[in-house]
This record gives sequence, structure tokens and C-alpha cells, in this order.
Amino acid sequence: MNSNNDQLRERMTLLEENVAHQSLTIDELSSQIAAQWKIIDRMQVKLDRLNEQFRALEDTTHEAPAITRPPHY
Repeated sequence: MNSNNDQLRERMTLLEENVAHQSLTIDELSSQIAAQWKIIDRMQVKLDRLNEQFRALEDTTHEAPAITRPPHY
């Protein structure tokens, strides 16, 4: 009977260690994901600004001249 109790305690201890480790891992991953979302948000703002600048630049440029044959042909 004592052997069964020892085995159950050992199993319980291992399970508690696994849960503690997994909880720590989940917290670390959550922090990393939050940091990555901040980076993604900043990149999205930069991309939006670049798109606006590109559109403004397109609006101010003239159309390319039509491709014609050189006069010596």
C-alpha cells in the first residue's frame, strides 16, 4: 500500500512539474506574440504611409511618352 502511495505522489509531482513548465512556456509565448503584434502594427502604419507617398508621387508624375519609331527608320 505504501508503494502505491509513493507512486501516486511521484506521478502527482511529475504532473505538477509539467503543468508549471507548460504554464511558464505559455506565458513566454504570449509575451512574444504580444511583442510581434506591436511590430506588425508599426510595420502596417509604415506601409500605409509608403502607399500614400507612392500614390502622391504617381499623381505628380507625368505620363510616359508614347513609344515611337526613331526618325531614321
